[in-house]
Amino acid sequence: MAKEGKRIKAQRAKVETEKLYDLEKACEIIASTASCKFDETVDIALTLGVDPRKAEQNVRGSVPLPHGLGKSIKVAVFAKGEKAQEAQEAGADIVGAEDLVEKIKGGFFDFESVIATPDMMVQVGKVGKLLGPKGLMPSPKIGTVTFDVGATVRSIKAGRTEFRVEKTGIVHAPVGKASFGAKKIYENLQALMTAINKAKPATSKGIYLQKATLALTMGPGVKLDLAPLRQ
Repeated sequence: MAKEGKRIKAQRAKVETEKLYDLEKACEIIASTASCKFDETVDIALTLGVDPRKAEQNVRGSVPLPHGLGKSIKVAVFAKGEKAQEAQEAGADIVGAEDLVEKIKGGFFDFESVIATPDMMVQVGKVGKLLGPKGLMPSPKIGTVTFDVGATVRSIKAGRTEFRVEKTGIVHAPVGKASFGAKKIYENLQALMTAINKAKPATSKGIYLQKATLALTMGPGVKLDLAPLRQ
């Protein structure tokens, strides 16, 4: 087994592995354990009490974060005519229609978010099996199938995070960068947790917010006390 370096030991010393921390304290710890030369991403792994095999319990959504994500998001838009121009003027990185479908079929995936106007969904469906597994398929549920492409592009560019429950019942989502500091990370985390709470399916039984861990890219996980959020 490889020995832990001084940096890792110092980080772990700040975290009690079995303790549940309130959100604000957890964000303070996360901010204090940043020690890499690059700006680490802050991520949350949240286990939900849902059955993703049931369509009505497939929790998915998006939320604009108060302080963004701290990185530039490449946005692709399926649109034609005036809507294509609107997307370009709003700052979309890639705009196309049938031509974009062909590029994706050829292996082009140089984007991190996809928007489509409703009339383009027939075309998008042709590459659904390619976009779906990568979590890139546009969906009305997260507001990426819309005629309001300009506002949606700007929202994503400004730092909107998307969340989607995986087959294991876990949601992974970024909530910012280490350089944000504790207060901004906390405010972003609050916004995300509020949105996930609101997305609770009516058919979900038992405890919805089960357990969660906040962590930096290269840091130890900090377990969150979710009891206040369940109330």
